[in-house]
Amino acid sequence: MTSTPRATTWMLTAAAMVAFAANSLLCRQALAHTDIDAASFTAIRLVAGAALLAWLTRRRRLDAGTAGSWPSALALFAYAAGFSFAYRTLPASTGALLLFGAVQVTMIGRGLARGERLRGAALLGFVVAVAGLLALLLPSASAPPLGGALLMLGAGVAWGVYSLRGSGGQDPARATAGNFVRTVPMAALLSLATLDAASLDATGCLYAAASGALASGLGYTLWYTALRGLTRTTAATVQLSVPVLTGLMAALLLGEPLTALPCIAGAAILGGIALVIGARRP
Repeated sequence: MTSTPRATTWMLTAAAMVAFAANSLLCRQALAHTDIDAASFTAIRLVAGAALLAWLTRRRRLDAGTAGSWPSALALFAYAAGFSFAYRTLPASTGALLLFGAVQVTMIGRGLARGERLRGAALLGFVVAVAGLLALLLPSASAPPLGGALLMLGAGVAWGVYSLRGSGGQDPARATAGNFVRTVPMAALLSLATLDAASLDATGCLYAAASGALASGLGYTLWYTALRGLTRTTAATVQLSVPVLTGLMAALLLGEPLTALPCIAGAAILGGIALVIGARRP
C-alpha cells in the first residue's frame, strides 16, 4: 500500500473528522426541524451511502458486492437506525458524546474479555470515561431524555462491534461499500414496518442524502485514505476530536447551548479515553 504525504494525510484526516461530526448535525437538524421520520432518514442515508461507495469502488475496478459480510452489515444497520431514532430527542453534541463513549467502551471491553489487562493510567482512564458516561445519564435539568440516550448507547455498541469486525485484513473501503450495499434491504424492511409513521419532505430528504453520500460515504473514503499515513495510536487519538467538533458546530450552526453537565462529562469521557490510548501505546 502506497504511503500518503504527511500534509495530505492531515488534510484528509481533518476533512474526515468534520464529515463525521456533520453526521450528527445533519441528522439532528433533519429530525428536529423537518418533517422526515427517523426510519426514512435511515433508509435514505444508507441508500445514498451505498450508491456513492459502490460508484467509488467501481472506479477502482473493484466489486463492492463481494466484500463485507451480512453480520457486519447488520451491525452497521443497527448503528444507523439507533442513531436516527435517538436524534429525535437528543441534542447533537450530547448524542455524539454518548455514541463515541459507547463505541470506545465496547472496543476496550472486547479487549478485556479477550484477556487484556488495564493497569495504572489505562485503568484510571477507563474508570473515568465510564463515570463520565454515567454522569451524563444522571437525572438533572440538563440530562438527555433516557429513551434517546439508551438508543444512542445501543448505536454506539453496534458501531463498536462493526469496527471490531472490520479490523481484519480486508480492504476497509471496499468492505464498507459492500456492507452499505447489504444494508439496503434491511432499510427497506424498516421503512415497510414503520410505513404508517412515514413522513417525507424535500429538505429532510436532502439532509439524509448528504449524511449518507457526503458525511458517511465520502467521509469514510477520506478516512481510510488518511489511515495509510497514521499510526494506530494517532488514528485512535485524533478521533477524540469528533465529539468536540460536534459540540462546537452544534453551538455555532444549530444554536445548541453549551451547558455545564455535558461539558464536564464530555471532558471526563474524552480525557479518560485519551489516558487509555496513551497507556496502551506499543
